Amino acid sequence: MTIYVTGHSNPDTDSVTAAIGLATLLNAQGQDAKACMQTSLDKLNPESTVVLERFGLTAPEEMNDVAGKTVALVDFSDIGQGPAGITEAEVVSIVDHHKIGDVTTNQPIFFRAEPVGCTGTVLNKMFKDAGVAIPKDVAGGMLSAILSDTVNFKSPTCTDDDKAAVADLKTIAGVDDTDSLFMDMLKAKSSVAGVPAKDLLFRDYKDFDMKGNKVGVGQLELATLDQVAAIRDDLIGAMKEVKADGRHTVLLMLTDVVKEGTDLVVISDDAALIEGAFDGKLDGISMWVDGMMSRKKQTVPNLQKAFGC
Repeated sequence: MTIYVTGHSNPDTDSVTAAIGLATLLNAQGQDAKACMQTSLDKLNPESTVVLERFGLTAPEEMNDVAGKTVALVDFSDIGQGPAGITEAEVVSIVDHHKIGDVTTNQPIFFRAEPVGCTGTVLNKMFKDAGVAIPKDVAGGMLSAILSDTVNFKSPTCTDDDKAAVADLKTIAGVDDTDSLFMDMLKAKSSVAGVPAKDLLFRDYKDFDMKGNKVGVGQLELATLDQVAAIRDDLIGAMKEVKADGRHTVLLMLTDVVKEGTDLVVISDDAALIEGAFDGKLDGISMWVDGMMSRKKQTVPNLQKAFGC
C-alpha cells in the first residue's frame, strides 16, 4: 500500500518540503510513501523552485485527484484546500500547524498539529522522536520552509520551537548564513516581473469556509510595495474575477517584510464587516494594517470572529 503525502492547493514551500519530509520519514520506518503536490513543477512558486534547486531535492509528483488512494496530509486539514477526491480517499495521518479543519475520518488516525510557525518544525520533532536521521537535502528544505513561514523569525507565528528547529537543521544542511538564504528566497518570492496578475494572486492563496461564505485570502510578501505599484490595477482585476466565482470576499495581503505590515486589498460583499474585523477604515478598497505579517495568526482568526465562526 502506497501512502500519498500531499500538501494544500497552491502549495508553498512548507507544503512542498513537508510532503517530502514526511514521505522520507515514513519510508525510513518501512512504509511505502510518495511525496505529491497539487501543481506541476513548471507552475510551482518561484521560492519553492529555488529551494528545490539549491538543495538538490526532487519535486513531489503532481497529483490532483486522490479518490480511492491512501493519503497523508501535511500543512492543512481543510477539505477545500485538498485535492479532488479527498472525501473518497482514506486519510491515515495529518501533520500540520494550522487550526483543525473539516477533514473527517471513519477510524482513528495519526494526527499531530502544534501551535508553531511551520510544519517543518513539527517534522523535525517527529524525526527526533523516531530516531531517524534527517537527510541533508531534506533538512535544507525543511530549514527553508521554517525561514519562509516565520518570515525569518519576524512573524508573530514564530516560536522558540521554530528557532530551535532552525538551529538543528542548519547544521544538518550545512547552511552557515540563514539570513542570506532567507534573502535569496525573498527575492524569488517577491519577483513579479512578467507574471500574470492571477498567477500572482494564486502564488500563496487559500480559500476558507466562513459560516457558509467562501472567503479567499492571498498573500504576496514583498521587499517593498513599490514592486507591485505598476500592476496594482491588474491585481484588483484578478481579485474581482476570482470573487465572481462564488466568493463572498477576496483579500490580498501585500505584505512589506521590511516595514513589517500589510496593505490589505479588499473585494467583498460586505466591506464594513472586513473593516470591523481589522478595526480599520478602507481607503477605497485597501487599508494599511501595521504589524500584519501572518495570514494564519492575524488575518484568518479575525475573519472567523467577524463572520461568527
